[in-house]
Amino acid sequence: MSFPLEPGDPACLGFAARPLAQLDRLINRHIEEGRYPGAQIALARHGKLALFRTYGRASTDPAREATDETLFLLFSNTKVITTAALWSLIEEGLVSVTDLVADHIPEFAARGKGGITIFQVATHTAGFPSGNCTREAWADHARMRREVCDFSLEWTPGTRLQYHPRAAHLTIAMILEAVTGKDYRDVIRERVLTPLGLENDVLVGVPLAVQSRCAEVYAPAEGEARDNSPEFRAAGLPHGGGFATARGMAAFYQTLANKGRLGGVRLFSPRLIEFVTRNHTGEMPDAYMGEIPMHRGIGPHVRGLSPNIRGLGTLAHPDTFGHGGVGSSYCWADPASGVSFAYVTNFVAPDPWHSARMDRVSNLVHAAID
Repeated sequence: MSFPLEPGDPACLGFAARPLAQLDRLINRHIEEGRYPGAQIALARHGKLALFRTYGRASTDPAREATDETLFLLFSNTKVITTAALWSLIEEGLVSVTDLVADHIPEFAARGKGGITIFQVATHTAGFPSGNCTREAWADHARMRREVCDFSLEWTPGTRLQYHPRAAHLTIAMILEAVTGKDYRDVIRERVLTPLGLENDVLVGVPLAVQSRCAEVYAPAEGEARDNSPEFRAAGLPHGGGFATARGMAAFYQTLANKGRLGGVRLFSPRLIEFVTRNHTGEMPDAYMGEIPMHRGIGPHVRGLSPNIRGLGTLAHPDTFGHGGVGSSYCWADPASGVSFAYVTNFVAPDPWHSARMDRVSNLVHAAID
């Protein structure tokens, strides 16, 4: 299948040239300064790909140039893709966000978790933000399910908002498996990526034969080591293990910007997209994010009207929604203009530089929209 977005001229799609040229210069400067080895950006509107550019290197030792086929680690951008598979179950009436997790996984009720809803898990209000699974569970999903069910509460569900970096989407993955009887990676591919024609550009679980396309991921020497192993790439961890090209992510978000359609494919209903991209947590501060209100939807988060917001750009329309990957990337859609944008790199940069960089990158795109 050919790529689902046809190429389009940026000017004809309503993008001003000067901000996009400034964005190109900014990323080239980052590469020259050694901020990150490589990057990709992609910009789409009205079902067409206005811009797709690749910069720098996929790896530094040995040196390997990044190409348009290079797959970048998405980190937590993966969360929205995983949740999109849950959306498909909702649309079929197999699941509701008001369901208890224990309705589908009875043993999840252990350790006082019996009253937790899928809504609370998806909005990071479930009360077990530190939950995680062992490396041994990556390829043993029966063990992963047992470990998820053994997560312990840290506060009363629904009483606060605190990002669940791994726990929430490990839980959602186990719901996907419980409801469908399939590996969650297959559910994501079959229900979301393949219907959109994105199975070669967005992968949650990269087969060994394809891993040569993956960029190596780097971090500051004093920071957390990054796992570039074949086992990690194949695991497709539902919270942060997906890989993609920027054009793949721009196309995925173009589907959401267009109320669930991409080309001739109607993947989701407009009502579902409106619901999952709504601000369900109001101005509740996120304890993990430095008390910034994150305006959580069911998967992405929403710009809203707060003075500060992570990654989406301070200039963004209030309805703009998306997600980021730790210290490296952001992908988003602006339903008011029909624009989607993806920016991925292969270096985990610390704050405050990362957040300041992302605000500038996204704001240049917003400034280009006519």
